Amino acid sequence: MSDVVRWAAFSCVLVPVVLVGYGASLAGAAGTALGLAAVTGTCRVLLRRSERGAARLRAEEPAPRHELRGGEPGAHHERRGRVGAGAHRGGRHAGGNTPVD
Repeated sequence: MSDVVRWAAFSCVLVPVVLVGYGASLAGAAGTALGLAAVTGTCRVLLRRSERGAARLRAEEPAPRHELRGGEPGAHHERRGRVGAGAHRGGRHAGGNTPVD
């Protein structure tokens, strides 16, 4: 069981105890506990499904090939992003050479 699920199970017990301690009804605290348990169970199922799917994709994915461009020793891969003058857009100083009074 992962740490996330342990903390969720702990909260399913702690929250109703705190609610009763602060004067909530037992029925309200029990309903809250059932709701938290249902959400925790659903999240656990979804998390397990997601982990299995990710593991399956990693197993099916071929190992990455590190080939040099053109077969030249020391050649670099083609760079992506930050190309040309318009690479830095937005931000505080987007105006560039804007005159200041």
